[in-house]
Parts: sequence; structure tokens; C-alpha cells
Amino acid sequence: MERERKGFPSALEVQRIRKSFGKGAASKEVLAGLSFSVADGEFVTIIGPSGSGKTTLFQVIGGLEPPSEGEVWLGGKATTGERGHISYMPQQASLLPWETVAGNIALSLVISGLDRKEAKAKTKVWLERIGLQEYANAYPHVLSGGMQQRVSFLRALLAPQPLMLLDEPFGALDALTRLQMQQWLMSIWEENRRSVLLVTHSIEEALFLSDRIVVLSASPAVVLEEFIVPFERPRDEAIWYDPRFNELKQRIYRLLQESAEGSG
Repeated sequence: MERERKGFPSALEVQRIRKSFGKGAASKEVLAGLSFSVADGEFVTIIGPSGSGKTTLFQVIGGLEPPSEGEVWLGGKATTGERGHISYMPQQASLLPWETVAGNIALSLVISGLDRKEAKAKTKVWLERIGLQEYANAYPHVLSGGMQQRVSFLRALLAPQPLMLLDEPFGALDALTRLQMQQWLMSIWEENRRSVLLVTHSIEEALFLSDRIVVLSASPAVVLEEFIVPFERPRDEAIWYDPRFNELKQRIYRLLQESAEGSG
């Protein structure tokens, strides 16, 4: 079943999603009726207080958890509770330690449906594009944290699904490496413009990377506000000195602070 579209098509529509765990008096509502969308080629970030249900929301979108109420639509099709419709980059790189760097990428492409010869050729081209060709035959343990995350991002980027979910992918990196990875991710994304939904705790990261930011309340989560990020692409670190950057940062911070205080 496909839904008729008006205006811009949506890669993702989350409609009135509720999610509770437990039963009866022990029931705890985590998501309290979330609705938002990600347009084709749009980079959207979700930001909210710790424990606001962001990871649960990703599990619902990816079909790993069924919602208590509501629907998930991907590419105009109802996919609620179905798996295999999104590509995913977790907080940790989660590379297979017994596979080489090239083997990790090629294996994910084969699982996605490419034949082995085509997967190897595509892997070689992309490792050269991201500057890791000399590590093609190395094993993940010899890579730095930033390099491992590059490989993990590349796996998600090359997967055939049109929507990428990025779950705090740089949270475990040191500040300098995190900044370098943000800039690297943005340069690669600019070339491809895949639809992206990112979860992060960093307001600065959200403002630097996103077209739009969805701010969630403390659990049980609702959408507090959405912000359109006004900076043109391609972007560089100059936007950090733009008065609008700091104004938006303070507005989002106050929203999060008020939500956290209200739930305390």
C-alpha cells in the first residue's frame, strides 16, 4: 500500500508514535505520541535530554520494537514493525574483528544483495575516496577510533536503503577527533545527499550538520519544537561565529533545561 504524496516526498514519516514498556501499574510510557518527518535528501537531527527515549525511537523506526500506537512510513510505504528498510550506524563501530577493513565493507554489501565481485570493486573505490585504501587489508583493531567510525559510516552509506539512522556516532571520540569526523561526514554527505536521521546530545553538532532539528522533551517524550537551521551549504567552522548559531544554541539549550527541570 502506498500513500499519495503532496509537495515534497518524505523518506520517513513518524506518526503519533507511542511506546510503553511493562503492563498495568508497572507500565512506563517512553514515547508519548511523536510525529515528525524527514524529507528525501534531508539531514534531520533529534536532540533531547538523557533518557528521553531517542534510542527506543530508533528501534521503533528500524522495526526492532513495535510501537504501542502509531505508524512508521518509509518512502511512502507503511513499514511499522518491519525490518530491513533502514541503514544504521551505531554509537560504536561494531566492526567484525576477524574481517579486514575491506572485508567488513564488502560483506555488508553482499548481505545487501550485491554480488561479491561488484562488492569488492565498490569497496576499493570508496576506501580510496575516504583515504583509507592503505588499511584495506588491515584488521579493525589497528585503526584509531575515528578511522573505525569512518568505516562504520561507509557501511551505512553504501547500504541500499535510502534512510540512514546515525545513533550518536561520534559520542565516544575525543573532542578534536569528533570535530574532524563531523567535517568529514559533512563533506561525504554533501556528495550523496542521503536522507539522514541523527541522534546526538551535542547542540553544536546538530547545528553544524543539520537542515532541521527536532527537540524532544524528557520522558515520556513529545516534540517540543522543530528548528530550521538557516546556514547555507557547504558549511565550515565559520558558522560557529555567526550570531544566529549562538542564538539557536541558547534557545535549544533553554528548551532542554526547562524540560529536564519540569520532569524532576
